Amino acid sequence: MNTAVALSIGVFLFTYTLIISERVHRTVAALFGAAVIVALKVVPWEKLPGYLDLGTLLLLISMMIIVNIAKDSGLFEYLAIKTAKFAKGSPMRVLLLFSVVTAVVSSVLDNVTTVLLLTPMLLYITRLMGVNPVPYLLAEIFASNIGGTATLIGDPPNIMIASAAKLSFLEFLSNMGPIAALDLMLTVVIIYFAYRKSITVSEGERRGIEAAIENLDENEVIRDRELFRKSVVVIMGVIAFFFIHDRLELPPAAVAMTGASLLLIWSGIEPTEVLEKVEWTAIFFFAGLFIIVGALVETGVIDGVAQWLLGYVSDTSQALVIVTWFSAVASAIVDNIPLTAAMIPLIKAMGSSMNVYPLWWALSLGACLGGNGTAIGASANVVVIGIADREGIRITFLDFLKVGAVIMLITVAVGMGILWLRYVG
Repeated sequence: MNTAVALSIGVFLFTYTLIISERVHRTVAALFGAAVIVALKVVPWEKLPGYLDLGTLLLLISMMIIVNIAKDSGLFEYLAIKTAKFAKGSPMRVLLLFSVVTAVVSSVLDNVTTVLLLTPMLLYITRLMGVNPVPYLLAEIFASNIGGTATLIGDPPNIMIASAAKLSFLEFLSNMGPIAALDLMLTVVIIYFAYRKSITVSEGERRGIEAAIENLDENEVIRDRELFRKSVVVIMGVIAFFFIHDRLELPPAAVAMTGASLLLIWSGIEPTEVLEKVEWTAIFFFAGLFIIVGALVETGVIDGVAQWLLGYVSDTSQALVIVTWFSAVASAIVDNIPLTAAMIPLIKAMGSSMNVYPLWWALSLGACLGGNGTAIGASANVVVIGIADREGIRITFLDFLKVGAVIMLITVAVGMGILWLRYVG
């Protein structure tokens, strides 16, 4: 093992130990680890922009700007009251409704955009109902990652896999859609049993909540009707362009940046007011983490581990199990984009000795659902937990792990079982 490999592994393990122990803030831990990587030149300075994943960071910042401007108009309170009325004040119905909506939206938009749009609404509803917001926030996170598994455009790994294997949108939907739907139902059931005391209310309490919600007038929460209208127009426009960005050869970040700058100009709001509300702690956490994981890619650690594991494969059935679980566990720890990039050429290489078609679905399953395993396993996890923390709602790494690990194991196992029956059994 050379020095660069040892340093990349050592910094990675030390950083994650700090994050899990929560002795220092996760952003501080990530920035410190990244600073060590850069100072010791494990990743060459000129390669940093590539590992920083500027597309993801700019998409995050732009969507946060749009959401924070729209929030000032009362848009999310308006939608929250509408949703609460539709659910008739039932905490369980709200949980189910938001889980389904989150999963569906995440299947056509990136997960981070989805949670940025829905989290303010969810927090407002839980305040209206007077219930613990934690199970609802966790359900939103899990549903966003599950929904992203269902389609070709739902999660970046799926786009990479589809491009490498020449898979169509309908192929993805027919293979991963049923798995995502079943896993979503299982997740809601698990959340219910894990937090049933927080979700279940007596009939008298439910009627009281329903009456209180019915007495609310959603039109009264609109603080600025002109800004409300402009926010709706820009958000709908951004979502529409997300659907066709590939045809226009525009990256999602460019679409989001255009929407954010347009809304800033159109609203006339002082940019300082908006930028102060951006979740900069989450942005810098991602930046630090991208550099640390970039060191593992640069030194060949991720590629080496993947090749070592797949060296024990002799047929499609074995490969299906190894690819699924390796990608799931690894995605709970490192970013799923470099992991997917490392796995794609390995799966292609196995095509000379076995049928690799099922392995593409196994990789998608593990890379997308593995993010539910830990609090830092997916971008959506970090963003929601960061927003919650800003609102005084604390979700620790271990709190998340207790539920997330169970959901990851069950949903991945069920998904792999379906793939096994379809392609091996």
